[in-house]
Amino acid sequence: MHASGNTVLITGGTAGIGLALARRFVATSNQVIVTGRDPVKLQAVTAELPSVITLQADMTNLQALHEVADVARAANIVINNAAVQYNYAFNDATISIDVIEHEVRTNVIGPLQLIKLMVPGLLIHKQAAIINISSGLGFVPKQSAAAYCGSKAALHLSTKSLRWQLEGTSIKVFEIIPPLVDTAMTYGRGKHKITPEALVDEFWRHFLHDRLEIPIGKTKYLLLINRFLPRLADRIMRAGQ
Repeated sequence: MHASGNTVLITGGTAGIGLALARRFVATSNQVIVTGRDPVKLQAVTAELPSVITLQADMTNLQALHEVADVARAANIVINNAAVQYNYAFNDATISIDVIEHEVRTNVIGPLQLIKLMVPGLLIHKQAAIINISSGLGFVPKQSAAAYCGSKAALHLSTKSLRWQLEGTSIKVFEIIPPLVDTAMTYGRGKHKITPEALVDEFWRHFLHDRLEIPIGKTKYLLLINRFLPRLADRIMRAGQ
């Protein structure tokens, strides 16, 4: 992939990993479009990165996805970053059943619908990419986040299948597999987090060399353990925060 001259759509691009990616793509001379739900955060992105096009959109809403795809129809790179994670037990009567649908729609249904809308435009470009951000928890789950882990596992498998579907076209399908990253979503949970900037540094090296499946940081070791010692991987991750 070329480092510059791209038009890049980043969902959930107002904070954390999404904002770090936006900064990197802007710094390397790309046009960037970011989506977000919070108008205050979108204004902050505009103040920091005036060249970025911002779109207020809820990525669980199909009409919003159509609008995003229309505005970003010139994009040759689509990054599905928007995600939510809730930690709850299914036998907790205080948890609304609606939480499950919101989590799954945000993490897997919305990204796949956006890809379906964007693929015709991506195929026009000589060089294009879909970049899905999954999670190490999509490979080895933790006890407290059944819907999140399931949604990220679905995104991982869908990404792999989509890569096969698009072989022979101009579209490369990447997957970033992060460890625990220091973002608002992980506030107050876990230790030894990496920064969004460290994740982007590692991703960037692989992206420019067309390495399509990109485990970041300690996730490389988790996947290796899971391959040869899956029970040990389960013990390590089960009580994760």
